[in-house]
Amino acid sequence: MEVTQQAERAPADDRPFDVFSRSCPSRAMLEHVTGRWGSLTIGALREGSYRFNELRRRVDGVSEKMLSQTLHALERDGLVHREARATSPPHVDYELTPLGRAVAERLLGLIALVEMRMPEVLAARESYDGSRDGAPRGGRWQRGQK
Repeated sequence: MEVTQQAERAPADDRPFDVFSRSCPSRAMLEHVTGRWGSLTIGALREGSYRFNELRRRVDGVSEKMLSQTLHALERDGLVHREARATSPPHVDYELTPLGRAVAERLLGLIALVEMRMPEVLAARESYDGSRDGAPRGGRWQRGQK
């Protein structure tokens, strides 16, 4: 592993993190970042600062409750900054922190790759589904099969 990658993985006490270990705190952060709403929220915030309802409209399909939970988790992880202004009505803006922008850059690379390669994915799905029509799945007995 490169020295720069190792430096990103270890805190000041040089204790390495291992996302593959169930007790490692990096696993929870990875889940926050790569979950459906986390990745879409981070991707949207890469475009700039949003108010809550603007962000909810941008991340089509997310409920108010899920967006709120997602933003809280990302803020707790240090990826999102929440700024509330004492106005009437209250005005709250969300934006990425420097750490959030670094994560977003990598995430947007993955998003671009997925979008670019979707024709291959759709062809693979069609091939898979076509080869499975009427055939037992996984070689196991299924209900109704004789």
